[in-house]
Amino acid sequence: MEKTRYQQGVDIINEITVTDNKEIGTHMDIVAAFKDLAPDLESYIVEFAFGDIYSREGTTQQQKTMVTIASLVTLGTEPQLELHINVGITIGLTPQEIVGTIVHLIPYTGFPKVLNALKIVKKVFAQRNVTINDQEMQPQS
Repeated sequence: MEKTRYQQGVDIINEITVTDNKEIGTHMDIVAAFKDLAPDLESYIVEFAFGDIYSREGTTQQQKTMVTIASLVTLGTEPQLELHINVGITIGLTPQEIVGTIVHLIPYTGFPKVLNALKIVKKVFAQRNVTINDQEMQPQS
């Protein structure tokens, strides 16, 4: 039996979402937060973004996530960037790949957006106990 777009989206969201830390936001938290205001948002996120777009062939989940991170840095959307940095860690991107993706954007988006993004990276790495260059990242005060 063929999966529905919704089920396909839910399956992908479950694959890329960290579930063992309730302090880390998820795509389904976004859905829940706006359920009363925009009940159809769930179908857009689950069916369209994940059931249709994230399920497309041709790129790996890691590549899709690096593109997403780059796009969110460019747009300056830090809350969503935080979510997708967490996705990157969950699906196996290395800290160097995440940082490298963001630093690569300096000539295209400028230092301010890259510096803001790297601040988010430090926060997420600290929450997730991610190390880079064999040194543990420390939370910022």
